[in-house]
Amino acid sequence: QQRFDTILRVSQAIVERQKSFFTHGEIAMRPLVLREIADTLGLHESTISRVTTNKYMATPMGTFELKYFFGSHVSTETGGAASSTAIRALIKQLVGAEDPKNPLSDSRIAELLGEQGFVVARRTVAKY
Repeated sequence: QQRFDTILRVSQAIVERQKSFFTHGEIAMRPLVLREIADTLGLHESTISRVTTNKYMATPMGTFELKYFFGSHVSTETGGAASSTAIRALIKQLVGAEDPKNPLSDSRIAELLGEQGFVVARRTVAKY
């Protein structure tokens, strides 16, 4: 029973933190680390890690492992942060809209992201 309650509390905290993801998709994913949820719920970070491993959440956008909602971040020009998932979604959007006969280079994609306020290196674009 306690295990179920912990999973439920962690899931609710994730949904609360990632509200914009559920309304706008991957492009609106916020950076989130295990420590944030642990601090919010008064649990140890390792407990959050254990609870989110091999546990899944069914959403209108599909089924996701709870770990999916956590991840690294990329800095913005204003000193904020964007999740790497959101950056990947932006890159996917740019690549999907490019001319197949004249594809964008990784450097150009990095420049375009820079124009939108995201500080992303060319190597990061290539990695994503």
